Amino acid sequence: MRRLFWIVLTIALAVAVALVIQRFPGNVLVVVDQWRMQVSLTFAILALLALFVSSYVLIRLVVWLADLPTRYRGWRGQRAERREQSRMEQGWIALLEGRHAFAEKLLTKVSADSKDWKRQVLADLSAARAAQEIGAFDRRDQLIQKAQKLVAHDGKQSSLGTAVAAAAADLWLEQGQAGAALEVLDRAGVQERKDVHTLRLLLRTHQQLNNNEQVLELARRLRRLQAISTEQADKLIETAAAHLIKAKSLTADSSDWESFWKSLRAEEKVLVSVALAGSDAYQVRGKLKEASAVLEAAIKTNFDPRLLQAYAKAEPEQVTPRLQHAERWLTQRENDPNLLVTLGALCLAAQMWGQAQRYLELSAQKRSDSQVNALLGSLFDRLGQPERAAQHWRMATAVSAALPILAQDAFLPAADLQDDPVFTLTEAFVDDPLAPADHSAKELSLGDATHGSASGASLPGRLPQQDYDELFDSAPLPAHAFESAGSQSSEKKD
Repeated sequence: MRRLFWIVLTIALAVAVALVIQRFPGNVLVVVDQWRMQVSLTFAILALLALFVSSYVLIRLVVWLADLPTRYRGWRGQRAERREQSRMEQGWIALLEGRHAFAEKLLTKVSADSKDWKRQVLADLSAARAAQEIGAFDRRDQLIQKAQKLVAHDGKQSSLGTAVAAAAADLWLEQGQAGAALEVLDRAGVQERKDVHTLRLLLRTHQQLNNNEQVLELARRLRRLQAISTEQADKLIETAAAHLIKAKSLTADSSDWESFWKSLRAEEKVLVSVALAGSDAYQVRGKLKEASAVLEAAIKTNFDPRLLQAYAKAEPEQVTPRLQHAERWLTQRENDPNLLVTLGALCLAAQMWGQAQRYLELSAQKRSDSQVNALLGSLFDRLGQPERAAQHWRMATAVSAALPILAQDAFLPAADLQDDPVFTLTEAFVDDPLAPADHSAKELSLGDATHGSASGASLPGRLPQQDYDELFDSAPLPAHAFESAGSQSSEKKD
């Protein structure tokens, strides 16, 4: 648009000058010393225009020639930059494809040849990633240190310092070096920033170091930033808060853990592990009403079997109030087997045998596991019915141990004696214990030892005719073998 404006303006000026020259014709006299030159006005104007154009072109040509070395150096720099960029892209592609050794070699060369410190930092961090993938941890640490020195030189920390810290922390966390990762992240000041990636790295670091207070704070912060889902945040908060409650409840000062418990939010106190830990802490200190209140609030929100199981383990003075609460829950969840087990256990503790049997048998119809059968066994043992108690205890053991069912009344196949080895027998087997022992062993097969000679007498070096069942396989013989042996003996007698 601007070019069109200047073209129109130039044409308009040219037309205006032509009209003026045509209206006012005249001559131009040029006097130089003794020289005089007279030309028309039109020729003088055209000559001035030609002189201006030629001068402009000549000046631009001189400037272009003077700037030629600079432009040549810039062209070489651009060419080198395009070459480095191409190598960098090849290195990244090789890194993504899994050719880590080639990627490390190419990226290290890019870092060594480049004159741009930013490109050197990026190449060093990428090469460090490739070195870690092939297990070259020493080279990885050297590349990270080189990148840290580059960003720390001449106040360049603010531009790429966070990127270097995040990349180094990510690499060290994968190897389990949470201490080094925490140090580099603290040095970069990522705690005060709102970068989601660096905050996630900081969360992973504190998780590996078991810093539950920092994990709790970071999980809340990331949930506010919507960087993690509500389920992930609840899981992190549940684990960290439960560990903190258990650790603080072990101290002699009870106000420490109670102040921490009050600092938790209402939706955090009803998480399963948090509620269990808080209830245990109150119960250890003898505050049974508070322990029951914690479990009841959690059960109203999360009807979890672990909470019901903990609720069933009540002290004697808390059995009746808990039983009343559980019966009110039963009106809302009539067929819940976990609640029925809880009611059965509470009735068993309150010695309400009939109610306990009814609740436990209803629960057994829906889920027959070791806990239900064990409670029924204890109930029938209290009622003086040892047979039914033993039956349920056996069922509880079978369910928990998952024992295989063995086949009964099954005969093993008869032993095959044809390929038995030859035994070395001595005269120590002779009936007469006073006979001198001849230690010259003689080989005798089991077949010869059992059958004997035709006359039935004991031969030298052979066993006497007696029962040597202990030398044979003890596997039972099938019934038809005994029948055939009986028929043969009867035939011989006949």
